[in-house]
Amino acid sequence: MVLLSKKQGLSLLLRAVFFTALAVYLVSVVLHAGAWSAKWSLLFRDLAIMAVAPSLLSILRNRSWLFFAMLGAGILSMIFGWNRFSQKLTASVPEGEWELLLELKEGSELDRLNELTKQYGLHYERAFFPGKPSNTDLDDFYLVEIPQAKEDQMAAISAAFLKNAAVDDVEKNDLVQVAPITELPARKNPGKEYGINDPGIQYLWGFDQMNVAGLYSLYRETKAKPVKKPLIAILDTGVDGTHEDLKANFRSTNGKYNKDKVGHGTHCAGIAASVSNNSLGIASFSPGAGFLTVTSIKVLNDYGAGTQAGIIKGMIEAADLGADVISMSLGGRSDDSKQNAYQKAVEYANKAGAIVVVAAGNDGAYARNISPANTPGVIAVSAIDTLLHRANFSNRIAGLTMAVAAPGVNIYSTVPGNKYKSFNGTSMATPYVAGLVGVMKAYKPALTTQEVFDILKKTGIPTHTPEETGPFIQPGKALAELLGI
Repeated sequence: MVLLSKKQGLSLLLRAVFFTALAVYLVSVVLHAGAWSAKWSLLFRDLAIMAVAPSLLSILRNRSWLFFAMLGAGILSMIFGWNRFSQKLTASVPEGEWELLLELKEGSELDRLNELTKQYGLHYERAFFPGKPSNTDLDDFYLVEIPQAKEDQMAAISAAFLKNAAVDDVEKNDLVQVAPITELPARKNPGKEYGINDPGIQYLWGFDQMNVAGLYSLYRETKAKPVKKPLIAILDTGVDGTHEDLKANFRSTNGKYNKDKVGHGTHCAGIAASVSNNSLGIASFSPGAGFLTVTSIKVLNDYGAGTQAGIIKGMIEAADLGADVISMSLGGRSDDSKQNAYQKAVEYANKAGAIVVVAAGNDGAYARNISPANTPGVIAVSAIDTLLHRANFSNRIAGLTMAVAAPGVNIYSTVPGNKYKSFNGTSMATPYVAGLVGVMKAYKPALTTQEVFDILKKTGIPTHTPEETGPFIQPGKALAELLGI
């Protein structure tokens, strides 16, 4: 622009082009993925060049050949410099496939892992942000990303972490998912007289076996009144909070959780907390609108899959929201002998007043190999069929400390778009138990997990294989036992 200063129009055009290019450059640096330390380094270098170059070029304005030679060199330097910087940034960005969960010892810092980090090219990200960090060690957990080329060395990396004095524990960030759901024809059941007007109750075969008529009679006859409106958090694929049979009981805590492309979360929410006696759809153990509330925390993607870290984040979020019950119809196989992160999340939820209810899983094997069903402190739920046999897909509960059974075959409930469908699964059995725990906490909010399980065990009835299923829940008897009736 110095050489063209006498050509005013062209000079103005070049100035406009320069400042436009500068703006595009700054935006590209800011939006480029990568570490800010690298970005600041690049900005400092290039802005310094921009400041010095005009003065240098003005000195050379009478030597045009040298001027254009230096200008060309500068442009080439910028191009190749940006390419190297871009490669550096790209190399510094993790793939987002966080393979491990690492727990640092209290007071330790990541820089004590520098040698391992450099050796394997590891990346870290803080895993959890509990609202009450004084109640837990979950704020000491980090996600660990292993470069794809080193993933076959995961066992060696884990062993190296455990030998490091700064590390308390390390475990795999396991995949968690819901079982595929298949629509079934709704099963009609003559049933009993329940004293409520929901038309879909004719399809709720489990209400007869659980004697829900006795529960509704108890509501009408007892003088005991609920002292709290409990909150049930459904950790799943999202929930259609606008559904006609849910919206009067639904509480939105985050708008992005209120859609459900899979349908799984909405189905579970209906089992736990559909609005009874509203002349619409189905009924739940709740006697009517306003008795309890249900909310959605989306921890699984639109294909029904997620990770252990994502589930734990959801548990923390539910606890921080003040949930009374956390219902998780999900799980996955785990190679880890213990579930340290899950256990700390359950303990955090318990301290916040929440009881955690989890599906036993649909492998037809043993729930002790499925997380988080095998986590100490949760109530695991198996599924039974219409004849009170363990459903052929339901995992056995042998080896678990606290487990009960609920209906899990041909379960009719809500799905997105004001519709209703029938599905199978321990996923369907779990919200029955979560809904019952919610009813119990409406009368006695301070109930602990152990107290709830003791009541469910005492009042439940045996299935044909009780050692495989646990006791089959009886809601009316459980509430009567709680109230001392």
